[in-house]
Amino acid sequence: AMKLHLTINAVKTVNQLENYWTTADYINLLKEFDYEDAAQIPENDALEYLQLCITDLLPEHAAEVVLAYKLSDHLSQGQIQNLSHEMQGDKVAEDYSDPALHFDLFNINQLLYKAYNGKFPNTEASIITVAMTSASGVLPQLNKEIVVKALNAGLVKGNIINRLYQDELSGEVEFKEAAKVIWKFKMLDPNMVEILTSKYFIEIHDFAAMEFEANIVFYEEE
Repeated sequence: AMKLHLTINAVKTVNQLENYWTTADYINLLKEFDYEDAAQIPENDALEYLQLCITDLLPEHAAEVVLAYKLSDHLSQGQIQNLSHEMQGDKVAEDYSDPALHFDLFNINQLLYKAYNGKFPNTEASIITVAMTSASGVLPQLNKEIVVKALNAGLVKGNIINRLYQDELSGEVEFKEAAKVIWKFKMLDPNMVEILTSKYFIEIHDFAAMEFEANIVFYEEE
């Protein structure tokens, strides 16, 4: 087991993430959409031009182009076609079968959602900034399982993570889906962690306390 002390500094809800899409991405995507003079567009206008190219096509066709641009290394043509239809009705950043892609799917979805001003569900993310300390003073090497178990100690009992993963959280079974809950996390300094997750899993109202102790139990094979 591991004991950590957590202080939640901020929980911010966002519907787009800075720095995921670059201007170079917009220009490359314009080329993928067969826009002739992509290289000549002033950088500040690239997104606007791209949005026009996106809305010239049917939503599933535009989705295919953007999905292929970002995820053709991970998904087959058939999977991309299926996703391009699915994502108009489902929040794929929350429920797609491969959690490793949720972060990318969130950003792809939101680019399309904003271009069409709808047609795709608006998916929101939570950025949680939290100070973590351990009794020894040295924070252990974190992973997604530790992060979700630590946060969960401060969440209200009815929270969806509690409902879905009760046995995993208590250490009774292996927590294979921790990556589904925590998209990404990074250390801002030795004790400050920035965590990215879906608002579906955690939002500000889900915290019962902003400062709390976490007793983390790991699954051990018999």
